[in-house]
Amino acid sequence: MTGDPGPGRILVGVIDGHPTDLAALARVFDETPDIELGVVADTVGRFAAGRQRPGGVVVLDLAPDGIRDVACMGHQVLVVSPHAGPTAVLGAMSAGARGYLSKNADGNEILRAVRAIAAGRSYVSRIVPRAGPRIALSAQERRVLALVAAGERDMDIAAEMAIGIRTVRSYLDRIRDKTGRRRRAELTRFAIEEGIAYQPPSS
Repeated sequence: MTGDPGPGRILVGVIDGHPTDLAALARVFDETPDIELGVVADTVGRFAAGRQRPGGVVVLDLAPDGIRDVACMGHQVLVVSPHAGPTAVLGAMSAGARGYLSKNADGNEILRAVRAIAAGRSYVSRIVPRAGPRIALSAQERRVLALVAAGERDMDIAAEMAIGIRTVRSYLDRIRDKTGRRRRAELTRFAIEEGIAYQPPSS
């Protein structure tokens, strides 16, 4: 089985049918000290044959069926795709992806996304929201919603924003009242539809 990263290193595999993109992604990861480059392949079948150890991150550009196959192998999936609209993002996340980036993303953002996903968070690049009437959310409400979409708990949101848990829950109540979405999964879907996403600050 391939991949046994040392302490503090993230195992990252790559699947991409475009040779130029495949080589570029592999080079970014191979040159990054805290990342161990795993299996690099142009298809899911060849990736599976490489037997990368489960639990790492796999960066790929695949349809939902391929995303589901890789996620079922025990990997955390980051999609890097030329399609960056809400429908494509929602389809990928529903199939099991933990993150989604446009192929316009630079190497630094790809690395931020990989590190966020390896730490148990989600990461979605800024996308064009769906057309239609927009629901007015305050800047703080949008920030809370972005953190919910990143998979943060109320206590983590409070720490990130330096506010109390009661204040976080008050913001969540207002967001639910404004959007009509009650469950966290529904709020995450709404955030993606509206192009609201949290990215960790650059290191």
